Amino acid sequence: MRSILILIVLAGLWLGSPATPLHAQSIPAWQVRQMEAAHKSDVIMHEAGKRTGILAQFQFMRDAYFTSSNSVFRVIFGQYLSWYQTFIGDYDAAASMFSIAQRPLPDDRPSPLDDPAYSAQPALTAIPELARGYRAVFFNEAHNIPLTRTLTVQLLARLRAEGFDYFAAETVYQTDTKLQSRGYPTSNSGFYTEEPIAAEMVRTALKLGYKVIGYDALSNSTGDAREAEQARNIYQQVFKNDPNARLVVDAGYAHILEEGDFQGGRSMAEHLYRLTHLDVLTVEQTMLYGHPAASDDHPYYAPVMERLHPAEPLVFIGKDGRPWSLRPGYDVSVWFPPQTTRRGRPTWLDLGGERTPYYVNGEPCNRHYPCLVEARYASEGDDAIPADRLVLDPVPLSALSSERVVTDTRVPFSELYLRPGKYRLTYTDADATRLFSRSITIRKGNEASAPHRDDAAADPPTPR
Repeated sequence: MRSILILIVLAGLWLGSPATPLHAQSIPAWQVRQMEAAHKSDVIMHEAGKRTGILAQFQFMRDAYFTSSNSVFRVIFGQYLSWYQTFIGDYDAAASMFSIAQRPLPDDRPSPLDDPAYSAQPALTAIPELARGYRAVFFNEAHNIPLTRTLTVQLLARLRAEGFDYFAAETVYQTDTKLQSRGYPTSNSGFYTEEPIAAEMVRTALKLGYKVIGYDALSNSTGDAREAEQARNIYQQVFKNDPNARLVVDAGYAHILEEGDFQGGRSMAEHLYRLTHLDVLTVEQTMLYGHPAASDDHPYYAPVMERLHPAEPLVFIGKDGRPWSLRPGYDVSVWFPPQTTRRGRPTWLDLGGERTPYYVNGEPCNRHYPCLVEARYASEGDDAIPADRLVLDPVPLSALSSERVVTDTRVPFSELYLRPGKYRLTYTDADATRLFSRSITIRKGNEASAPHRDDAAADPPTPR
């Protein structure tokens, strides 16, 4: 995985100046502190990767964060830690750990709310209609906010029906040469695909018949050179050999920017245009959603939500058929509804109703906390990234291992979100030792909403 410095710079998230004013001559020193923090973050994540199991890796990362008093390190490493929080299914904590405030900018377009030329439409139906005239559709995401992946997962089937046949996602590794034939991602398939919604995106594309490619730079290039290498990788794997290809791309933040300065150079999307001269539909998804602190929301967000009360993601389409976007360089902006939480988890995990909440509790953990609960498709191997996972623990995950004091004797519980089908449900401890496993079946429309014993009489559990 590349340096946090590279990822922050390329995403447009660099911490350009400290929170407190400095004299001009102090700015280089501030940047040096950021570089040092980025290097330290890389070292810690490398060490975390030596631990067995995603829960142990997360705990190592968490301890490194909470035992440091270095404010610069905590800001930069907070993004790393937030990724791992999504990996273990702790989505609310990930959003709070690293939040990018959406401040109004001079080139923001006027809000479409009071413009009679625009009407709000469901993104799920409007985007495929917009895509019909394009050979490529690019979606962006906020890597620690998997909400911004959910619409893309839902749209893959509709775009496949429109003739799109290639899919590419950021940090899917080109080295996983068996991904297409295997049909599901593993820990060797990518970095962000360790998160279950990202894995579901790749898995869904494979099941729908897309040819899935990895396009990230294989060299150590940074900045504009890295963007150009990514574009060349896409061109060589897709359009060079298949002139009629139609491509769907999932990338982070401003990698999909069609025009304008991108960290002193060009974005991957602009480099690809220079190679192919193909117009791309760019779908911006990282600016108009509800943040943990409402003060971080873009000023346009609350008025739209308060007036329209959407239950699903929206876009605004003009009477002339043209979509509205918040800023130049993107074709259309997606507005996500405010988050609702149920049993400690965001309900957008249902993927627009495609998945059902399934109740789980900590009894099978046998007091071995924290306890990782995972559900894998029965048709996939034990190496598969699970369809969903979560951690059960009566102690907050923010507590260090040395500070663990169990004061709540109640059995913790929560819900997994799963599509209809058969699964292997497993419970493991922090050392990745299996505590319990069993087979479960999720039936369409049969929501497991109340506490129960998982139909144990019909399907006896198998303790391990």
